[in-house]
This record gives sequence, C-alpha cells and structure tokens, in this order.
Amino acid sequence: QVQLVESGGGFVQTGSSLRLSCAASGGTLNDLYIGWFRQAPGQEREFAGRTRWIGNSTVYADSVRGRFTISRDHAKNSIYLQMRRLKAQDTGVYYCAACHVFSLCSREIDFHSWGQGTQVTVSS
Repeated sequence: QVQLVESGGGFVQTGSSLRLSCAASGGTLNDLYIGWFRQAPGQEREFAGRTRWIGNSTVYADSVRGRFTISRDHAKNSIYLQMRRLKAQDTGVYYCAACHVFSLCSREIDFHSWGQGTQVTVSS
C-alpha cells in the first residue's frame, strides 16, 4: 500500500503563498486519486481537493477554488498543493491521502494511506 508524507507547511502572513508537497512511496499510484484535506483547530477535517494521478481529473472545494491548485510530478512521485492569497481561515493541519478510482472519492471515509499532516498557520 502506498505511503504518503506531507511537507512544506509553515507560518505565513495573510495574502501569502505556500506550496505543500505530498511524497508517495511503496506502491503504484496509477489507480488512485490523491486528495488534500485540512483540519482547523477544533473543527472536523474537510476536503480541499483531489486529483487523479493519471489524467486531468481535478476537483476543488468551493472554499479553495481559484486560490489553490493541485499538481503532480510523476518523475518525483509527488503531488503538490499550491496555495495563494492565503487567509486566516486557511490555518490548519493539511493532509494528503489516497483513494482508489473505483471509490466515490468524495468523502473522507473513501480515503486511506493518510500522511501525518503538515501545519499551516496564516497570521492576520
């Protein structure tokens, strides 16, 4: 089963940009979507977006659409979350996780192989 490790979090100012990385190892990603989720303090984890490893199928949550972009680097076996125009409400722990293409991949329960998360703090 694939293992995922997030990195790239940090402390930034409102309006800044930040790029998170999700490095994959231990298995093929060809039949997977990779999703990004985030969890703000005291709140439930929420879906931010997902992309299929093969092809151009990418979707975003309304809260991040137009500001966040998910990309892939097949050579590096990595998925990225480029975040722009960050807001204080983007603060949280960001996770990547995998979902098989035959699953709905629309709910947290559909995803597996969760990484440990990386903290993003946006200061206003």
